Amino acid sequence: MAYKDEQLNEEKVFKDPVHRYVHVKDRVIWDLIATPEFQRLRRIKQLGTTNLTFHGAEHSRFNHSLGVYEIVQRIIYNFQDRPHWNNEERLLCLCAALLHDLGHGPFSHSFEKVFKLDHEHFTQQIILGETFVNKILERVSPGFAQKVSDVIAKTYEDKLVVSLISSQIDADRMDYLQRDAYFTGVSYGHFDMERILRVMRPIDDQVVIKSSGMHAVEDYIMSRYQMYWQVYFHPVTRSAEVILSKILHRAKHLFENNYTFKLEPAHFISFFKEDVDLADYLKLDEAIVSYYFQAWQEEDDPVLQDLCERFMNRRLFKYIEFNPNQQMNEWMELYRLFQDAGIDPEYYLVVDSSSDLPYDFYRPGEEEERLPIHLLMPNNELKELSRHSEIVESISGKKRTDHKLYFPADILHRMSDENPVKKRIFELLYGQGERIKNVD
Repeated sequence: MAYKDEQLNEEKVFKDPVHRYVHVKDRVIWDLIATPEFQRLRRIKQLGTTNLTFHGAEHSRFNHSLGVYEIVQRIIYNFQDRPHWNNEERLLCLCAALLHDLGHGPFSHSFEKVFKLDHEHFTQQIILGETFVNKILERVSPGFAQKVSDVIAKTYEDKLVVSLISSQIDADRMDYLQRDAYFTGVSYGHFDMERILRVMRPIDDQVVIKSSGMHAVEDYIMSRYQMYWQVYFHPVTRSAEVILSKILHRAKHLFENNYTFKLEPAHFISFFKEDVDLADYLKLDEAIVSYYFQAWQEEDDPVLQDLCERFMNRRLFKYIEFNPNQQMNEWMELYRLFQDAGIDPEYYLVVDSSSDLPYDFYRPGEEEERLPIHLLMPNNELKELSRHSEIVESISGKKRTDHKLYFPADILHRMSDENPVKKRIFELLYGQGERIKNVD
């Protein structure tokens, strides 16, 4: 029997809090899960620093990847014997679903931003490089690894296959919304996935939804919208991300200026030099990063020491609503005042804008959008969802931006009340009554 067709002697299952069970029958899938590259995902949290806001959010990219695989498996089961579906693509879809997040680094998007990295690039490197994952995929057939990489990169010729993994209603989103809602304890991310799976239909280049399932999709869209603003863009999580990024920036700055670390940042050197190879990348996970942050609390550099202590002990920055586009004069004055007070504004006065974070909404018609969701009408005509649903139309195409200014309120409060610099800083930060409630 060819390796691609080989089945396990007995079906394996993972007990899962979201899908109840994740089922594995294919030898290829079981072998991929066992690789060091995939097991590494156990050590990468799905939501980065969100556990400092929602304490239950300790779930990993490993959990999520298994969940996406399981959803795609269920979709394929429903697609069997339907027109436009080619069951020869089954194993390709399952492998791409399982491996789609393989290249995520520690603390994911925050880490990528500091070091100018792209997790999708590393996903492709892992799949195509000298790895255990690559050896397994190439056993399926020569060039199979390239096909898997192409699906994840959204360049594979069969766009229907791509849409299962990456579209406006794909398995990736359907898993992370439910999984993130479960582990954060919120109710926003829940929707009727079973109903959506039942009304999905394959056509030439994408998955469409029977019009009778429109209301289930509306619920999914609204759930996603609420999760972004109530969980993913939560200001406390963003405060932790700000401190995390500033720690990494400070360590990089010190390294470049020949600072002598008490604990040499061996795992970070290639990142600081912006010359990261795959072996270096795979060695760095969140356990390693946390070890350095713990140790750097003892460093002689007061900024690095303080930022690490804040991150490790959840002593985060406070924040106010602050739009730099409209309050540039205030920003420039605050910057000067922080300098006068001996507080480095490069590390302790930070504007963060949620629209800059790498999450997207359902926005048909925008450049580089994912395929919009189409409804399959009773007469077989396709209608784009927001053109048929008033609920979805109300939030489509509307880019929402949220700005916050983060600062260390505890340092400011320790300054003398008679200090005119402190007085002016407090006037600028706390001067508007409606802001005060947002500080704590």
